[in-house]
Amino acid sequence: MTTPSQAYHAAASAIDSAENSQLFGKPCYKLAGTAFVSFFQDEMAFKLAGDDHAAALALPGARLFDPSQKGRPFKAWVQVPFAQAAHWPALARAAAKLVAS
Repeated sequence: MTTPSQAYHAAASAIDSAENSQLFGKPCYKLAGTAFVSFFQDEMAFKLAGDDHAAALALPGARLFDPSQKGRPFKAWVQVPFAQAAHWPALARAAAKLVAS
């Protein structure tokens, strides 16, 4: 069985030129120095816009990413639970496309 961490690394590392890094002390992957995904509470967060953002937020259990847990979410980031890990690779590609543009 795949763990959340394994699913996260598989989805993010499949993106060409993605570099494993940190975002506010949380694991993330970056492209050209800009974070596009992060791993938090065994869930994956994605920087998204437009239809991709809306589709991710519509997934069961998804919510805006609030790494401080103080009610100040990052509006462009959506945190998607491991139960929706089948969507993680496509969301990672969408996030990578957004930060590469």
